[in-house]
Amino acid sequence: MIVDSFDRIATETIHDHGVSPPGNGVGVREQRRSRVIAMSEQERDAFLGVQRTCRLASLGPGGPHVSPVWFVWDGTALWVYSLTRSQRWTDVQRDPRVAAVIDAGEHYHELHGVEIEGDAVVVGPVPRAADADPETPELAGPERLMAVKYQHPGASMIHDGRHAWLRIIPAKITSWDFRKLESLPPRS
Repeated sequence: MIVDSFDRIATETIHDHGVSPPGNGVGVREQRRSRVIAMSEQERDAFLGVQRTCRLASLGPGGPHVSPVWFVWDGTALWVYSLTRSQRWTDVQRDPRVAAVIDAGEHYHELHGVEIEGDAVVVGPVPRAADADPETPELAGPERLMAVKYQHPGASMIHDGRHAWLRIIPAKITSWDFRKLESLPPRS
């Protein structure tokens, strides 16, 4: 039944010609395929709020470089607190295009996740040091979210002078939730 439902979805591709989805007003290319199993904006935001690790792909001189990183999602952007002396950091300085995948599930019918494509932009001081101005307004939200999500003492960020912030505003978001396949009517 799941395979039949998936086959039906694959043949019902809808072309949206780049229309932005309603909601947060960000100019994001809407998902074109498999809308039946796509997460709603609320499902996506809840999912990204609880997942702890994403795989961030950057473009190195020899090709793609993928690394696991902690992240936060504020409803409009993916925020990564990155080591500044890393291949990832070097890559995004040369070419800001990145893609991130956040997913969960062990078996086919449990798979669900989000892929985000966009440009990584440095925000705030590099590196973010403990003695830096704690009131960097544009970092207040992501730092609060990061502190709560990863249980930093006192719910405030710990700055070690080795990390800095990357903000990825999505150019494209794709989501999937194969758990929705079981609720689809069988093919006729």
